[in-house]
Amino acid sequence: MTLVIKAEKRTELGKNASGRLRRQGLVPAILYGQSMGSVPLTLKKKDIIEILKSETGENTIFRVAYDSEEKDVMIKEVQINPVTDELTHVDLISISMDKPVRVSVPVELVGEPVGVKVEGGLVDFLLRELDIECLPREIPESIKIDISQLHLHQSFKVMNLELPAGIKVLHEPQTAIVVISSVAEEAAPAITEEVVETAEMKEPEVIKKERKKEEEEETKG
Repeated sequence: MTLVIKAEKRTELGKNASGRLRRQGLVPAILYGQSMGSVPLTLKKKDIIEILKSETGENTIFRVAYDSEEKDVMIKEVQINPVTDELTHVDLISISMDKPVRVSVPVELVGEPVGVKVEGGLVDFLLRELDIECLPREIPESIKIDISQLHLHQSFKVMNLELPAGIKVLHEPQTAIVVISSVAEEAAPAITEEVVETAEMKEPEVIKKERKKEEEEETKG
């Protein structure tokens, strides 16, 4: 059964009006759609938070009811106050259940690689979300990848995915999702940074000595 949340059309716009809504436990929103333009709405903050905390998160399909309208929608974008961590605004997008949508889905790793368990490597998780295109009802909660057979220096790429029919991945086939790296490779950047930092610390001292030498020569001259 599809979740339905109630909304109201916003008649007052602007920063002050939005602030009053938030103090009442509401959140300003805009509903976008190809054939409808944009509709400013007011939603209950708790309804949106429950959706965001659900297993499907922003990929949840639900209906928003306002006036005499009822639309199938998804969350397009949310705005969070960086200081208070408060939900401040929501963008919704109207969808058609028989037309593909583009979404990002989390990648879930399954199993312990041979390259880690036996060969002492580390899992380098490069691509934690996959951009896919499919019908709304076919959106998976996550995409599971079995990495138990990966050896040291081996990778799992987009082209290695086995996905249900109807799901199209929007990344290049050669894109690596996971690589089993050696400990030395992981530590190399830190060593390089330390060497660079040491060189930078010594440079002013060399310059100072050069300047002192020049001043002595000028004095003698």
